Amino acid sequence: MKKVALVSLGCAKNLVDSEVMLGILKKKEYEMVPEMDKADIIIINTCGFICPARQETHHVIKQAVIVKNKFKNKKIIVSGCYVQKSHKSLQKTFPEVDAWTGVRDFDKIGQIIAGQSYHRATNTFLYNHSSPRLISTPPSWAYVKISEGCSKSCTFCSIPFIKGPYRSRPIASVSEEVKGLVSQGIQEISLISQDTTYYGRDLRMKEGLVLLLEELLGIRNLRWLRILYSHPEEISPSLLNIMQEEKICSYLDIPLQHSHPLITKRMGRGLDGAKSLELLARIREAVQDIAIRTSLVVGFPGEGEQEFSHLMDFISRARFDHLGVFAYSPEEGTKCFELGDPVEEKIKEKRKKAVMAAQAEISYKNNRKYVGRSLDVIIEGTLKQDPSLLVGRGQFQAPEVDGIVFISSALKSTEIVNTIQKVEITDRDRYDLYGKING
Repeated sequence: MKKVALVSLGCAKNLVDSEVMLGILKKKEYEMVPEMDKADIIIINTCGFICPARQETHHVIKQAVIVKNKFKNKKIIVSGCYVQKSHKSLQKTFPEVDAWTGVRDFDKIGQIIAGQSYHRATNTFLYNHSSPRLISTPPSWAYVKISEGCSKSCTFCSIPFIKGPYRSRPIASVSEEVKGLVSQGIQEISLISQDTTYYGRDLRMKEGLVLLLEELLGIRNLRWLRILYSHPEEISPSLLNIMQEEKICSYLDIPLQHSHPLITKRMGRGLDGAKSLELLARIREAVQDIAIRTSLVVGFPGEGEQEFSHLMDFISRARFDHLGVFAYSPEEGTKCFELGDPVEEKIKEKRKKAVMAAQAEISYKNNRKYVGRSLDVIIEGTLKQDPSLLVGRGQFQAPEVDGIVFISSALKSTEIVNTIQKVEITDRDRYDLYGKING
């Protein structure tokens, strides 16, 4: 039995593609192992979105090459966005890699490993409910990808020319997959897409995401539905209305990118800071106790001290529950590439730290509202450093990117892991909460 080690880099959407590859290989009776040196085949599913992601890819491929040189007869296969974007330069840099494949042929991984010829797809691969898939997340939750590609025209983003235009899965396919996952004991489903709020537009649906949610709400034993990656211009009153349903997490991830009108215009974004604040007010009025996450970019061409001060003021007024910040990375082929990269890297890093320091204080104050309350928390497991403590998340915490809840309990972990329990929140820090289960 051949052994496979797969390293999945980048976003949750990449992870789903990696899980499909693992599912296909499991059906072909390959054995999955966690370490490269124990594998016969090393697969690296890459991210090429920004410079740090490409640097990480180079580092991981170098590790794989070292293992291959040390242990003979190993095979390295590299797939994903970075390969789709820069196949020739990667091939030149890493001649030791045995096979390269982009984002179109994940379902052909068996033939690629075997060195067999196969019909190359013309569109980015989009799995469906019948695709084999080996879930790699904790048993309590899973991602479900509802579309592929993007039809927006943000000037800084390379996704549209890497993955092509937006393509939605049919509602029936998503529903069947969710039913299957729930039957396996999955408590929480996180719907992911480059833009979940655009879902169904290519299928001529009006309010496609709302229609999808209506279908999924009827699935028995599904406890939580989470919506990730929502474009601010696509958040409709109908969506906010259905988000009041108990099963749908009171949580939205809305990448706003910036606040200053000059910068948002150059980015090809429709909402500046003032309009974004109006949107946030509408969301908070419509959905009780909602948690909002955003992503911002610092160091975009044209961002001087005045523009950055505008962003810092926006952050203090918006009071996000969660926030991620990235330094601008010029991407060849994007519309704003010709603007160059005039902001020095050390200034970008200084601004990143300033944003995160401001957000840390906001998060600490925001977390105060949970102390003393009894909240539903999905129990994911025990803390590695202290197995007596459980770890979990509330509806206001998305997996892998937000804080967690540390929980003390007299109950055995085997009794409550992968369940949703009432947890009394007793304390908080900047990002995490602390609580206990009574009984």
